[in-house]
Amino acid sequence: MTHSPFASRTALVTGATSGLGLELARRLVDGGATVIVHAVDQGSGDAALEQLVKGGAEPLRLRLLTADFSHLDEVAALAGELVRTQPGLDLLVNNAAIRGPERRTRTLNGNEITFQVNYLAPYVLTKALAPALAAARGRVVNVSSSMHKAGAIGWSDLDRKKGYYLPLPVYAQSKLALTIFSRTFAEVYSGSVTFISVDPGNIETAMLPFYGHVGRPAAEVAAEVARLCDPATELVTGAHYVRLEPAAPAALVDNPSIRARLARFTARLTDID
Repeated sequence: MTHSPFASRTALVTGATSGLGLELARRLVDGGATVIVHAVDQGSGDAALEQLVKGGAEPLRLRLLTADFSHLDEVAALAGELVRTQPGLDLLVNNAAIRGPERRTRTLNGNEITFQVNYLAPYVLTKALAPALAAARGRVVNVSSSMHKAGAIGWSDLDRKKGYYLPLPVYAQSKLALTIFSRTFAEVYSGSVTFISVDPGNIETAMLPFYGHVGRPAAEVAAEVARLCDPATELVTGAHYVRLEPAAPAALVDNPSIRARLARFTARLTDID
């Protein structure tokens, strides 16, 4: 009998149209899950679903939802749709991310775009879906990066207007915030939702030249991340993982005053109390 670790479970994977997100969605649906595939737009989402079905995925266990994370109203609308239609959610994988652009870029919400897409959007989505995750005693896996250790939060200067702008620092900043948020939410929802961040290592995707030269195939990395998603795998909530093992995150993650400051800062930027 085939082992189906995710049977009768529902998962949302953001940024699931290519790379790690697509391969993880494939793993989860092959393992028995119903997978909500997030795409930035309908075209890329339809192409991803077609690719998954051609690869053997059961169409009835795939659902597509779209939202451009550079527009927080679209993130809120996606979350609202799920809250209305999905009373319980077993797994949320915040995988969607962009590299820092070559030039300073702000969204219509007024935020540095990398910070919004890689951190503020997952924050809004996760906060809205927390009741559904708690109802299922679910888990949240935030895909971080080793680069978060080089990050610093520019509290009054997220897009580095006061200095020389480079893409790497704003990317590292966004991943640091995501890693801090994982620890904070683990405390807030202790006992009801498991939160972790994970550095999956370098992956052979379009972003690889941005942060490395050699990476593993996305399917290989997805197999590891799927193990962290498996309810049979015991996790240390609030921990940062490097591949499959807990590891020390950046020192700022362990700082309660920094976590509290980021929570207040984020609430202002997202208009969430």
